[in-house]
Amino acid sequence: MFSSLLTASTGLQAQQLSIDVIANNLANVNTVGFKRSRADFEDLLYHTYRAPGTKSARGVEIPTGLQVGRGTRPVATSREFSTGELRNTGNPLDLAIEGKGFFQVRLPSGELAYTRAGAFKTDALGQLTTPDGNPVEPAISIPPDAVNVTIGKDGSVTAAIAGQPDAVDLGQIQLAYFVNPAGLLSKGRNLYTETNASGPPSISSPGENGVGTLAQGFLESSNVKIMEEMVDMIVSQRAYEINAKVVQTVDQMLHYLSSLR
Repeated sequence: MFSSLLTASTGLQAQQLSIDVIANNLANVNTVGFKRSRADFEDLLYHTYRAPGTKSARGVEIPTGLQVGRGTRPVATSREFSTGELRNTGNPLDLAIEGKGFFQVRLPSGELAYTRAGAFKTDALGQLTTPDGNPVEPAISIPPDAVNVTIGKDGSVTAAIAGQPDAVDLGQIQLAYFVNPAGLLSKGRNLYTETNASGPPSISSPGENGVGTLAQGFLESSNVKIMEEMVDMIVSQRAYEINAKVVQTVDQMLHYLSSLR
């Protein structure tokens, strides 16, 4: 009977984690380039009273066993990298990836990080950066007298310079692709870093080797669907209530036992 309390407690903890993940998804429903997470669970070890296929005292093989589970535990929070809806902003430095791939940015530590959020700015030197000031890799610098900055679907960056008849080539934006993007480590600030699980990045120009193309003047919205999250939240809430009811029921049973004369 005490094992029932422990089993129900694992269910309570699991549903609490599920609610935490859903809450984070809903909190980032308007975060550019955000990818929703899903909590994954597995059952715990079983107490085996009788294994399937054992023989009875009469020498007959028993077709089914007698096992009782010990609850559940969280094993992963999986990110879903489906493309979010593209939102037209009209800002020439806003970029969205139509398809697979990540922008590369250089952190202050020198480490490379990866992001789907393309709300880029320019710093005092004209270098293309994230809103936190992390420069895009490879570096793109826009001269102060540049007008009509154009970023093509293939990542080529050009601009018209005052007094010059022809557009000037300012560089090429490249995208990174991972075999297992779900294995990336989330660092916050819309950034991910490489891990052994994700594998090393493959670098390509947009539109090549299976990576997506760029859309200038657009931002990728979060792929969180509010209605789906609300349904998942209700399911987790009901599951939490049911596990709490198990604890209450076992407590009542123990009360009955302790009151026996």
